Amino acid sequence: MTDTHDTHQGGVERRDDRVDQSSQASSRQSEYSSAPLNASDSGALKEMLTIAIPSVATMTSYTIMAFVDKLMVKDIGEDPVYISAQSNGSMLVWMLMAYVLGMNGVINSFVSQNYGANKPERGAAYTWNGLWIGAFFYITIMIPMIFVIPSIYTRIHDGNQQLIDLESQYAAIMLLGGFFVISARSIHHYFYGLHRPNVVLVSALVGNVTNIILNILFIFGDAGMPIADNWFGQAVVSPVSSSIAWIASLLGISAMGIKGAAIATAIGGAMEFFIPFGLFVSAKYARLFGTREAWRVSLKCLKDLFRVGFAPGMMFANEMICWTILMMWLVPMGGEAVGDDPVLHNTVGWIALQYMHLSFMPAVGISIATQAMVGKAMGRGRPDIAVSRTMLALKITVGYMGLCALCFVLFREQLVDVFINEGTSDAERTRLLEIGVIIMIAAAVFQIFDAFAITMTGALRGAGDTVWPGVLTIILSWVCIPGVGLALIKLAPDLGSIGPWIGASLYIILLGILLGYRFKGGKWKSISLVDRDENVPKSIDLDPFDDVMPDPTIGAV
Repeated sequence: MTDTHDTHQGGVERRDDRVDQSSQASSRQSEYSSAPLNASDSGALKEMLTIAIPSVATMTSYTIMAFVDKLMVKDIGEDPVYISAQSNGSMLVWMLMAYVLGMNGVINSFVSQNYGANKPERGAAYTWNGLWIGAFFYITIMIPMIFVIPSIYTRIHDGNQQLIDLESQYAAIMLLGGFFVISARSIHHYFYGLHRPNVVLVSALVGNVTNIILNILFIFGDAGMPIADNWFGQAVVSPVSSSIAWIASLLGISAMGIKGAAIATAIGGAMEFFIPFGLFVSAKYARLFGTREAWRVSLKCLKDLFRVGFAPGMMFANEMICWTILMMWLVPMGGEAVGDDPVLHNTVGWIALQYMHLSFMPAVGISIATQAMVGKAMGRGRPDIAVSRTMLALKITVGYMGLCALCFVLFREQLVDVFINEGTSDAERTRLLEIGVIIMIAAAVFQIFDAFAITMTGALRGAGDTVWPGVLTIILSWVCIPGVGLALIKLAPDLGSIGPWIGASLYIILLGILLGYRFKGGKWKSISLVDRDENVPKSIDLDPFDDVMPDPTIGAV
């Protein structure tokens, strides 16, 4: 590569123009710069709440949306198959997207570290290249998979054609809308890294409300959504549902069932992308951070994203594969081992996992905030601040997830019963509750350890320490989930589907302990994701930043 300054066309006039642009950006920089870092408890708590509250609200909104989705899908019919079909279909799609979602999650780290180093304009290039990676992945992997998924489900659920057809329909539509999911997450991490989580919160709320309204419209059509009325012992239709049913009748939309749920979710995902993307390419952000000019594919950014993001991508993809094996194969197999209908165990497993989402998704929001705060602190060369922020996040997460664990134990039967259709036979209801209450206790056991794992993952990722946690996750997940889970089905079949859940619990417990030791060891303190210009060899060009963006360092040399 040539020297950076030789690449500029137009000589002094070109440089003067860029100096003027950089001056405009610098004059507005204070609007996007936070107060100086300090280690005081009040300062740490203020920064934590500023980022974490919108992040937690965003994650909670996703959980509530999924919760409501399942409540609606439950009312499609009395057969428990609908919750299993929707959840299995969704799980396969998320498994396919997991690698690129995990890899692009480090956009947060690059943006936040450069933000902490007073180089926030450099984060836009990483974001654009994350978008290009997602688009390539969507075209080459997700679209072709639409034609393969029926055969995948046939191999997993051979003999249950109703389940195969329903989950294949749901997965195909979700794959079509997957581009918006991948792209939205990349844009979201840009705003998290820039300490602008409210942008993500607004887009998530709009997308989730859109999803819920369209769920009623598409799932139930002109018939309206039935809501159980405990006072009169019969199904009624709410005023809101009646209004949406009236709109459906005008538009000629009949009930689509589980297919309608997928369409609504895909449209909601599109809303989550367009809102932050519109702000990302707005005139204001283009003027401050060069977001419009940074759209070019950059070999440097791609290398950095793959270098730092490869391990988190593999980590997330691997976890999704193992959890897919657990939910779609091992749990039903455990049910068959005790002579039950495997769909019952599959359905109860998804019900329990939905409550786990209520516990760990807010914790993920705190983890995202921790990643951004640690990244910012490391960008400023302050690992001591990174430690204090992480410890504060850990206290909050452990407290919240510990409370959730208590609720899982005390209200286990009532929690499971919420997702059982009113028309389910007494025998099936009793068996669903018997299985469910044990799984809820198993989930309660690992909540505290999950709090450690989630918080430490965010902290280490914010520092750029991704390889060791990634390798650890891959090894533990395969040993504990498929390994221990399958062994217990074979060696202790009387445990039924509880055996695989014991393996999953063991995985989370060990992961939380070992990630805690990794953070305590402190090797992450020597990692930096920021190009310190004075330390960069002259043979290395900082393309694309110097060529496509107003750089405040131009003119200072």
